[in-house]
Amino acid sequence: MLSIASPNYLEDISHWTQLGTQYAACSFEPGTPEDVGVALQILGRTRTPFGIKGGGHAVNPGFSSSEGIQIAMSRFSEIVYDSTAELVTVGAGLLWDDVYEALNPHGVSVAGGRILGVGVAGFTLSGGYSWHANQYGLTIDTVQAFELVMPNGTVVGVTETSNPDLFFALKGGANNFGIVTKFAFRTFPQGQIWGGLISYSLDARDQFMSATANFSANNKDPKAQIIAMFYDRVGKLGAGVNLFYDGPTPPAGIFDEFLAIPSTLEDVSTRSFSDFLESLRGIQYPSRYIFNSISVTGYPLSLLQTVVDQCEYWRQNVPDDVFVVSYDLQPFHSSLLSHNTTPSAYPGTRAQALFPFNVNFAWTRPESDEAVYDAARKTIKALEPLAMAGQDGPPVAYPNYALFDTPLVNLYGKNLPRLQTIKAEVDPDNVMGLAGGFKI
Repeated sequence: MLSIASPNYLEDISHWTQLGTQYAACSFEPGTPEDVGVALQILGRTRTPFGIKGGGHAVNPGFSSSEGIQIAMSRFSEIVYDSTAELVTVGAGLLWDDVYEALNPHGVSVAGGRILGVGVAGFTLSGGYSWHANQYGLTIDTVQAFELVMPNGTVVGVTETSNPDLFFALKGGANNFGIVTKFAFRTFPQGQIWGGLISYSLDARDQFMSATANFSANNKDPKAQIIAMFYDRVGKLGAGVNLFYDGPTPPAGIFDEFLAIPSTLEDVSTRSFSDFLESLRGIQYPSRYIFNSISVTGYPLSLLQTVVDQCEYWRQNVPDDVFVVSYDLQPFHSSLLSHNTTPSAYPGTRAQALFPFNVNFAWTRPESDEAVYDAARKTIKALEPLAMAGQDGPPVAYPNYALFDTPLVNLYGKNLPRLQTIKAEVDPDNVMGLAGGFKI
């Protein structure tokens, strides 16, 4: 246990954004699953609030932090690659950066985070959209096993064979069923890729919208992927796209429309996967940051025009300390959700391919928090009629992008009753309810 005066305390509680960081009464760095088990037994018995920090990339306040006990998983740093089984075992305290670096000499990779600095645990336990999702599915679709410390302190291995209910629940159900200390992921060959960032002035928005809509509607190559963005950053309106092709050269025609638009910055080339991720690093702001989300079946021009209108509106109608307003469009291949061999908590249905859409705001002053949260809610609500076209049921949100007050049914849909039943069985005393996050 580390007090505020301890050298590692600030590192233990620190998160990617100020909103994610809380000053805990003390921090705890377990080194074994048994350490975690003892901690959960004590926390449950004393009803002490706690947070579980893997990589620290959670942006929602209190989701992986606490004013009680901060559990920092940093000592779970094992990476073991089994080339025969084509599996990698990864500790829950690692960043995807660490995993990519360890696997690179072997010429393989995993379906992990799309930018640097993202933790393995939280990303995986809430679904996981990667640069390889079109080819291999969500990150949870590539998990073969979990090492789990259950709320009563028992350490178990969880696979589809050993415990199908828990295996289902952990694949998207976040931290509701215990603390995962280790993951086993499928690996796949990774050679050079082609990709990078292109930025445009908003004068090119009509061409950019057309290119994005056409890619969303027409791309048939699962190796090709983009993230398109409309944004206001520090008072400057613009657009940009991250292009990715899982091979040294994309076939003609896939990205031609984007490449033909006059740009203000272009950093696209054949490179290693690690170099590609480094090229997307961008500026790191020590600020307050929040996401909100809705899922779509595609990105037609009508939706893109509304996104641009929303960006222009909210840049003028948020507090003056807001310096980033960004709308991130993420079209995937129609086969995205077809790669699973077993069911998962997220998404609530795989009957229809749904793609995440993300809006994010960055600002500096705590007194602006509520106004920004309100903007994040209202802009998604404004987009909802077009975003929901062709969908049945409530809006679907990706847990890693969803605002903290998103209803559980929007995350898990028809899977929610089954998750509630499993939760009651494995955690009858609601020990995991003492931790933050979306609570089942």
